[in-house]
Amino acid sequence: MTDRPNYITPSGYRALREEYEALFGSERPKLVETISWAAGNGDRSENGDYIYGRKRLREIDRRIGFLSRRMKDARVVDPAEQPDRARIWFGATVTLADEQDNERVVTLVGEDETDSSNGRISWNSPIGRAVRGAAVGDVRRIQLPGGERELEVVAIEYPEK
Repeated sequence: MTDRPNYITPSGYRALREEYEALFGSERPKLVETISWAAGNGDRSENGDYIYGRKRLREIDRRIGFLSRRMKDARVVDPAEQPDRARIWFGATVTLADEQDNERVVTLVGEDETDSSNGRISWNSPIGRAVRGAAVGDVRRIQLPGGERELEVVAIEYPEK
């Protein structure tokens, strides 16, 4: 994979594990059974169930392999156990204000659990890299596709143990 660690929160790792188990333990066996049944129906060249089933099986196997590698490389970090809560580190929920005093709340999470529409950004994204290590009141300059911006750290929170 990469030379940087694949940090992930416990809930993010649990989500990867649940998807892996659902694909491997439930969806894949059902699909194999359907493919087997379709193969027994004769001519496979025009058998839609067989052709689609094989295609879907390849997709599932690729996803299972990807999830397996990501879980193997994962380093689970519980943000609730962060000793330095005065600075922004992995798992922090941060309130940022831009030059126009527009506030945005983001949580720094692993790459496999990002969801920018819900404020969950990668700890390795441009914003994540810019604010890592910052304390409340610090101003960080960041280069975004829309141009350079300054962001001020307004608040830092971590989940409770």
